[in-house]
Amino acid sequence: MNRHVIASLAASLLVAITSLAFAEAPRPNILVMMVDDMGYSDLGCYGSEIKTPHLDRLAENGIRYTQMYNTSKCWTTRISLLTGLYHQRSGRDFPHTAMAGEVLRPAGYHTWWSGKHHAGFNPYDRGFDHFSGFLGGAINFWNPSDQARPGEPTPGWKAVYTWAFDEELVKPYIPDKDFYASDHFTDWALQWLNEAKSNDGGIDRPFFLYVAYNAPHWPLHAHPSDIAKYQGVYDVGYHAIRRARYQRQIELGLYDPKVAKLSEPEAKLDEWTTMSEKQRHLESMRMATHAAMVDRVDQNVGRLVAKLEAMDELDNTLILFLVDNGASAESPNRKGAPPTPWGSVGTFESIGQRWANVANTPLRFWKTTSYEGGVNTPMIAHWPDGVAQHMRGQFYREPCHLIDLLPTWMELAGPGAAYPGESQQEEIAPIDGISIAGSFSGQALNREKPLFFQFGGGKAVHDGDWKLVRRRDAPWELHDLTRDRTEMVDLADQFPDRAAAMESSWDAWHQESTSHGYTEKKGKR
Repeated sequence: MNRHVIASLAASLLVAITSLAFAEAPRPNILVMMVDDMGYSDLGCYGSEIKTPHLDRLAENGIRYTQMYNTSKCWTTRISLLTGLYHQRSGRDFPHTAMAGEVLRPAGYHTWWSGKHHAGFNPYDRGFDHFSGFLGGAINFWNPSDQARPGEPTPGWKAVYTWAFDEELVKPYIPDKDFYASDHFTDWALQWLNEAKSNDGGIDRPFFLYVAYNAPHWPLHAHPSDIAKYQGVYDVGYHAIRRARYQRQIELGLYDPKVAKLSEPEAKLDEWTTMSEKQRHLESMRMATHAAMVDRVDQNVGRLVAKLEAMDELDNTLILFLVDNGASAESPNRKGAPPTPWGSVGTFESIGQRWANVANTPLRFWKTTSYEGGVNTPMIAHWPDGVAQHMRGQFYREPCHLIDLLPTWMELAGPGAAYPGESQQEEIAPIDGISIAGSFSGQALNREKPLFFQFGGGKAVHDGDWKLVRRRDAPWELHDLTRDRTEMVDLADQFPDRAAAMESSWDAWHQESTSHGYTEKKGKR
């Protein structure tokens, strides 16, 4: 009998023992959906022109978070999301951690994970009953191999990663021609829900389902029918789209224009007027394909929500939708591959700096920086049985962080979710985050410690209303986010003692978390 069977039997026994304790307050299912490199303003409910009706509906009946923070990078965010720790305490293969599956499975939860895992180990070996996905950073959405399928060109993005389907490892993975990553990640999740049906059509016991979409990360690959919805939409240029998004954000109540001014773009958005007609068309199609990828994710969110409704499980499911980092300014294609037909298997395109500025409206900068455009994620929480009536359709404006999610799930899962669960790792650090379950009823979190950020040359500390932030070797900037939400006014010279104290706290945190002082070289992994 292998250890997965033993663990499953132990979990079933624990469910039987603890069932009476939860009879009056059923523990919620937990569905976490994370997208990759999407901008802060790319959802309709956060100001976008992109059609996201399913996510907009979840927001209308749930909570939108205005200051949920990530780590500004794909793999570091996944560490914090799944372990409750700052990524500086761990490493790319999650050493010294207890993962969500290892904590929730002993509490009687199904634990399922579909999609991206930006590390080298198989999640099936770290607390997940099922894992179907790839062990890497970015894939060709149509054919995630380096080998052309019959009748098709060679994949434009040829990175070859190991794929895992529970205990089976596959490399290269060459799927059938009907494969599209976002759709199939959802298919696998729906399959597990079907397998766990009880006799009454619901779920046999609570589940933790993590769907890690790779979209809309480059390469820009999308269904032709989805791209067609957005052809011509972006012909008006960068500034027009950015200003329209900002105006919608104000109308939605997301921002007060007196507090959150539209930031000055870091990219050269004015170049739109000097581009040739051909260049403008290419740039327009670039963003249209990005929009199509976000649109397709929303369609798949709709499929998952419909399934939960059909199983009568939607009301008792906490749904969280969020992003791993800000929109990406990367332009990795150096070979000049032809961009047409847009979104097809042979292409390799990205949105680049200009559209990244637009996608992150109204915030500064983008992925890998510690400015708001790099670390601020739009997050939706939907849970009819758990979100207070007065909070539905509202914004929650207190700062939260990915490190807060595992402690939140543990609180909701009950006393059986004991940290570090079944993790066999050595030297597991105490959880850095706090539960944000109180936010579902609008309560203050009363966080005792600041929030800290560091990836590469990006550094920041967020303490109450104040944020100290730095990019590479530039001077530290100090911002009062209650008056300057978009980090436009540097107050470091006006409040030097506050800036110095916050810098000192960042240095102490980094030393404690990594056992070494910060240098630009050591700051990069």
